[in-house]
Amino acid sequence: MQVEADASGRASESIARFLGTPRFIVWLTIFCVVWLGWNAWGPVELRFDKAANGFTALTLMLSLQASYAAPLILLAQSRQADRDRVAAEQDRQRAERNLADTEFLAREMASLRIALSEVATRDFVRSELRSLLEDLQAEPTDDEDGTGRRADVGRREGGAR
Repeated sequence: MQVEADASGRASESIARFLGTPRFIVWLTIFCVVWLGWNAWGPVELRFDKAANGFTALTLMLSLQASYAAPLILLAQSRQADRDRVAAEQDRQRAERNLADTEFLAREMASLRIALSEVATRDFVRSELRSLLEDLQAEPTDDEDGTGRRADVGRREGGAR
């Protein structure tokens, strides 16, 4: 039954969409003009709606069309409202996921900044290495015995040479 209801809903929407187009207005106007022209100036024996009666049959036809058009339009609007509601819910869920992802990334960035503030930077390490290299170059080493110790260290320990 759901398939039939959906098929009838799609059919009613297509009819309602057609009723809201300029093409429908043009066709309805042509229909009314032909109806009125035929029943006003056509052969008397072939007229089926009398002008003296106020074109009663045309009035009934237009009333019938309007009585079908109104519920079809309401049904189409109801189905569109349902689709809009589903789309709005999906948009809300997507926005919540995006917000959660953004908050997660912001927390990760903050933790990375904190971690990086505790890590020695490349420039800091280079400057420390330069400083140590300059210290080493400024003081000569006594490496003849292969100990690799500086001469002043040996003197301090009492092993002056």
